[in-house]
Amino acid sequence: MAGPAMQQPSFLLANLKIDSTTKPFLQCCQELVKIIDDYPAKELHLIFPWLVESVFGSLDGVIVGWNLRFLQACSNQYNIVMDFLNPSGPMMKLVYKLQAEDYKYEIPVSFLPGPVKVSIQEGVLPDCPLLNNKLHFPLSGLQTLSLALNPFEYYMFMFASSLITPKNYSLGQHVSSLDSAYFVLVDTYLKYFLPTEGSVPPSPFTNKRGSVSPPAPRAPSVPFAGYGTHSTSLLKRHISHQPSVTADPAAQEIWRSEALLQVFVEMWLHHYSLEMYQKLQSPQVKVRINILICACVHAPFFHLKHEPFTPTEEHVLVVRLLVKHLHAFSCSLKPEQVSSSAHSHTSPLEELKRVVVHRFVQQKLYVFLQHCFGHWPLDASFRVVLETWLSYIQPWRYTGEKTNPQTDQNKGVPEKWSLFVQENLLMYTKLFQGFLNRVVRTDLVNVKNALMVFRVAKVFAQPNLSEMIQKGEQLFLEPEHVLHHRQHRCFLSPGHGGSFLSARQPVVTDRVFRVKSHVYGLEGQDCQYKQMFGTELRGTVLKLIQIIDQARQTAKKISDQSAEVAANNSFMSWFGMGSPDLNYTFNGGEVDDTGACVKTHEFLERSLDYLCQIFRLNAGQLSQLMATLGSGQDDGNSKQLPDSVQGEKGLILTDLGRMQVINGLRRFEIEYQGDPELQPIRSYENAILVRLFFKISSLVNERFGGHMDALCSRSDFLGQLGRHYLASPEAAADGRSPETRVTAERNRRPRLSLRMLASYRTLLMLLLLYLFGALFSSGPMSSTLLILTGGVIKTCTSILTSMGKENVGFWQK
Repeated sequence: MAGPAMQQPSFLLANLKIDSTTKPFLQCCQELVKIIDDYPAKELHLIFPWLVESVFGSLDGVIVGWNLRFLQACSNQYNIVMDFLNPSGPMMKLVYKLQAEDYKYEIPVSFLPGPVKVSIQEGVLPDCPLLNNKLHFPLSGLQTLSLALNPFEYYMFMFASSLITPKNYSLGQHVSSLDSAYFVLVDTYLKYFLPTEGSVPPSPFTNKRGSVSPPAPRAPSVPFAGYGTHSTSLLKRHISHQPSVTADPAAQEIWRSEALLQVFVEMWLHHYSLEMYQKLQSPQVKVRINILICACVHAPFFHLKHEPFTPTEEHVLVVRLLVKHLHAFSCSLKPEQVSSSAHSHTSPLEELKRVVVHRFVQQKLYVFLQHCFGHWPLDASFRVVLETWLSYIQPWRYTGEKTNPQTDQNKGVPEKWSLFVQENLLMYTKLFQGFLNRVVRTDLVNVKNALMVFRVAKVFAQPNLSEMIQKGEQLFLEPEHVLHHRQHRCFLSPGHGGSFLSARQPVVTDRVFRVKSHVYGLEGQDCQYKQMFGTELRGTVLKLIQIIDQARQTAKKISDQSAEVAANNSFMSWFGMGSPDLNYTFNGGEVDDTGACVKTHEFLERSLDYLCQIFRLNAGQLSQLMATLGSGQDDGNSKQLPDSVQGEKGLILTDLGRMQVINGLRRFEIEYQGDPELQPIRSYENAILVRLFFKISSLVNERFGGHMDALCSRSDFLGQLGRHYLASPEAAADGRSPETRVTAERNRRPRLSLRMLASYRTLLMLLLLYLFGALFSSGPMSSTLLILTGGVIKTCTSILTSMGKENVGFWQK
């Protein structure tokens, strides 16, 4: 577990551990505040790892900590915790106090994100500024390889890790919300260390050199080779990032801002599959880590297993909070600083605002979102991922200007954002294609899924946005020879140093170069780019439009029938007269951006309009497409079986059939095909009477079964009368039931069934007949005799009528 490099016995630590289990929470916090104020850094250094672990929990999840993710504002401890962990509170005061003394704390490499562990295993220092000059190589071997972090980095590392570390919470603690202590603390730290107004407050403590230690200086730029970004070797980077007293003074102002951002980005976004990690690596940079450590240790290299990582909804919500704040932080850049080219006159914080999104977040967020698009379940929970993506690709929403959603939609995207769109081209095009692949496999009759389609279509339909994306694709597709005279330019990569402000580099002004560098840097030199407005993707869009229109028709039908079905099922279902078709239950509506409740088919109608705007489909093309779709359907389409092929074990749905089932266009008729006497008790039947009549009929069938067989085998009038009352046509009508032959033969034998008398509808009809007989002074026995006589006369009449029709047909032949 993480801790100081040299552990010493501490009576203060022992007393605190005892007090934490015996004293009330408020008293413990008050004593901690007093200890932080009174004790020297030498004593506080020994309790710091234990205190941080007690607050945020251990990295292995055994220690839960203060449950910040589940601590709500209604709790008595909420205000105490927030005051203690505030950026200006006692805990941060302890961090600054230790920071001034240059203490280091170790984090085992095994607790780093999966891709980082795999990268170190392969001997390549990951493209991660947080690791620069932090790896500690012990003499005991690589099995205990760790990071040596300063107090501020260690505190933020433990805080960020508590979000993604699985912990053994007790029952009832699995409910979290956006007002939890953890979510509020993330927002508070971001606003404090990355302020949109003013500057970062200075640290209250200083070291012997007169300043709190900043990170190691940034290395010189690496010459650009090709379009990708490549990591330097571990050996070179380890040597080039030795501490230097002559660090850039400008970094003193914002080193905490950079450290916090690096920790958050690495711990929350550096999670994706092993295949994705291998895709991002370049074969030229795989310099074995053994080169660096062979002089100090001859031990077998440890192997780390990269387990698949699936983010939680809470994790993605925090990532979205980070994205939104970074956009607001970047958009708070002063207008004169945006247009000025004299970077030497800008403050370090303003310079950080200029580059924060592109250099810190872009690559890792793209890979993170791509991983979520490919691995997230096909359900409505994908909404959190979707909104995170939409937040990133709309930085103009976070400029601080008050806008009306309706007027802002018509206003369009300002032209000044065209450079952002082009430098983030894959965020728009590649992820849009990933979204299309999900949508065509999603149930769009579900209102939550329809809302997601509407949200994406509305965002991409903003005026000027599709033109900006198309312009970016045109720049990327320009011939390669136009760039030959620019081979000596440098591509700025965020992975080559501890600070991004300690070395100035030439700005790449050519937009073609920027777009190509962006695409090749994220997808590799051998990527096959698929145009968003190309012919291949246009076919997918047309297919989606067909699916949306089909789902719209189904949703409209459900919406029109919902009131009638709901009223029918509310009263008549008690008598067994309600519709048993559960596919026609009302699916409600959702609230759109304006706060109005919109139904499913309305969302889909708007989505169709937006898609036509994005891909420039006129009304004639759309009507022709819908006519082509309608020609392959008929009015009885909902009664047909889904498209399928016959397999060894039955029908197998095709892709078209799956789409028809998902969107409610066709369905398999689900009906009971077993023994009618043994089917489940219905809601319109009395359970006691069903069981009672089953026992009575079973006894009668067992005792008089032979006589029933003889009666039903006759060909005269009595035989037909017996077959009418004793035969089981339901079991003999369809041979698709999976029952055995013996069971089928037994079900087809004549037998008495009294189950219909247990129906509430039958009981109600009998009650009405007895009441009607009572009006004419008829007693129960005479009423029963009249009912039975009437039933027999009706049956005999129907039998004689059918026999007469058979005789007429015989003589006509």
